[in-house]
Amino acid sequence: MTFHLFGNVLTSYGTAANNRGENEGNITTLQKLLWKGEVHTTVSAEAIRWALRYYWQTTGDDAVNRQWSDDKNDNVWQSTFDDEQFIDDDVLGFMKAEGAKEEASDQPKGKKAKGTTTAKRGVLEVTRAVSLTPFAGDITFNALSGQKGRTSLYGTEVHATQYQYGFALTPNRLKKASRLFAVLDGLISLGEVAGNHSRFLYDFSPMSIVLRWTHDFSPRLLYCFEQTEPEVISAHSLIEKVKFGDIDPKELWVAGAIAQSPTGDELRNLGATVEGGIKAAVEALKQKIAMDLGITS
Repeated sequence: MTFHLFGNVLTSYGTAANNRGENEGNITTLQKLLWKGEVHTTVSAEAIRWALRYYWQTTGDDAVNRQWSDDKNDNVWQSTFDDEQFIDDDVLGFMKAEGAKEEASDQPKGKKAKGTTTAKRGVLEVTRAVSLTPFAGDITFNALSGQKGRTSLYGTEVHATQYQYGFALTPNRLKKASRLFAVLDGLISLGEVAGNHSRFLYDFSPMSIVLRWTHDFSPRLLYCFEQTEPEVISAHSLIEKVKFGDIDPKELWVAGAIAQSPTGDELRNLGATVEGGIKAAVEALKQKIAMDLGITS
């Protein structure tokens, strides 16, 4: 049977606020959505994937095709797409659309020139990150000195919160299944993650994390964290699914701050692996994955 890796991450507490980008405007905004009847801020899956690729580029442990250039302020491709050589082509996928190489006038009558598409669907799937708490509408007001003594006034939306997001990966879809370990290492080490026009420093490494290594095709744990009262994080829906048999507790690795909470105690009593240290829990899971797949971590 095929193994699947699922996870739900709750980030550290921090201040989300986009820096002023190259475009002018009166308000530097955060992306928002209506979540459970209230306005929450959100960070796109693309921004998380960008940060993961940048982590691989920075560590240098795995070759990446698409690299960020500070000098060009843009992405640079090292080569044509190659999911054997490059981890980002294998894990995150790619697409290149090219127009027709012949003009329409050169085609036989009644036929249209067609372009080509080179694509691979990403194996790693990531949800949008959603703030744990609703957005209260906090705005800071700032001034920027311009030319000829002119001053530009603008506001910046700010949200002090934590974010949670989920991910899924099926290792047998990878060209190299061992790259799953680099995905785990990256996701627990993310730093600069933000959406829209400008990245901001926000610690996207997990404060709490739930991982599931299973034959089940469905995650059943996405967005499982909730704040029931100030500074109290729980995962009531996750506990219910374990109690009702939808999730086998032996498939769960739970780590971080949640381990020291009543939720952590209950999951531990139900049979889940619960660790205070996130890195320790991930290393233990990596050993289990390596044994099940017959690969080295």
